[in-house]
Amino acid sequence: MNRHCYSSSLYLISEGSGILRTCGRTYSPTQGSLVYIPAGQPHDWIADPHNPMVHICCYFDWIYRDRKQHFDSPHVICYDSEQVIPGLIDSAFPYAIPEHIKVEKLRVWIDFFEKFYTENHFMTEHTYMRNLKRQSHFLQFIEFFLQFVLQDDHMLDHRIRKVLEQLDQDLIHGNIHPLEMYYNELRISRGYFFELFKKATGLPPTQYINQFRINRAKDDLCNSDISVTEIAEKHGFSSVHYFSKLFKQMNGRSPREFRHVRDEEADH
Repeated sequence: MNRHCYSSSLYLISEGSGILRTCGRTYSPTQGSLVYIPAGQPHDWIADPHNPMVHICCYFDWIYRDRKQHFDSPHVICYDSEQVIPGLIDSAFPYAIPEHIKVEKLRVWIDFFEKFYTENHFMTEHTYMRNLKRQSHFLQFIEFFLQFVLQDDHMLDHRIRKVLEQLDQDLIHGNIHPLEMYYNELRISRGYFFELFKKATGLPPTQYINQFRINRAKDDLCNSDISVTEIAEKHGFSSVHYFSKLFKQMNGRSPREFRHVRDEEADH
């Protein structure tokens, strides 16, 4: 709980998973999670050791702040609360923004982030025009973002939020239960559970679970010498044949082809 950003910050989890802790609240971000942290709010990230998070992020001020006299770069993170300068912290947004939500069209969000990406330097006369263009792309994104998060029908149902957190933890630890257990605990029908789940994640429960397992399997293929058969067993697939078939459907290559391509890329 010792990370403080002077600017407001947005993080999009493009792959992997982990834990976010902030102000007594704990979230379990996975692929497709969009996290908003107001400026100055203490928080910390813990990546899953077997499937660490990869995120795309941006830091911005709702109201312009000139910090050049105090810091060498515009993006400032402080790890000691006693050293935080309150007067330089970005202002709060006037309306509540959810800290953790799920987005459906991940590629669309990634494209937005990449369009306004900028290096961590103050603007100069040499970068002025380039920064104007990036700011234009950022304004388009922030309008898109606010339209998304400020509508009630895009907020995660609190029941599904709890189920997702539990499901992710069960998947990480290999303790997945039949889906009936999750929606029976909520005391809702199977059909309504599937409707809420897809609205929150963009995927039906079974597809969500398969995507989660495949992503963890990809990590093993890239970073270990475990056989394909052992990987299939490790991540709960009924057979190596089913695992290979599903993997190819989702990635365009078989597990062995995927590992071979990654090995070649690493050699180069």
